[in-house]
Amino acid sequence: MKIQVTDRAGETHVLDALEGWRVMEIIRDHGLPIKAECGGACACATCHVYVDADWQDLLHPPTDEEIEMLDTTPSVEPASRLSCQILFRPELSGLSVTLAPEDL
Repeated sequence: MKIQVTDRAGETHVLDALEGWRVMEIIRDHGLPIKAECGGACACATCHVYVDADWQDLLHPPTDEEIEMLDTTPSVEPASRLSCQILFRPELSGLSVTLAPEDL
């Protein structure tokens, strides 16, 4: 099972993914530049990604807590999600996300 992550330089990386892991953990553990300061507690927006349109309908809807955290970042877009809130499951194999800009 794999996910595709486009980094901030526009390079796409195909990463091995494990069922039950947060997408944030998969990205971080492969050494891509994602801060994930809160470690997956939905208490920051430093794991912000844009989910490719083809995959958005397969994700669980964001919680109110996630929406509130996304509202704190100036780079929020309709495709925005916190990668710590996306649990990888087999039907997401091939998931494509792009790292959002780091907000200063």
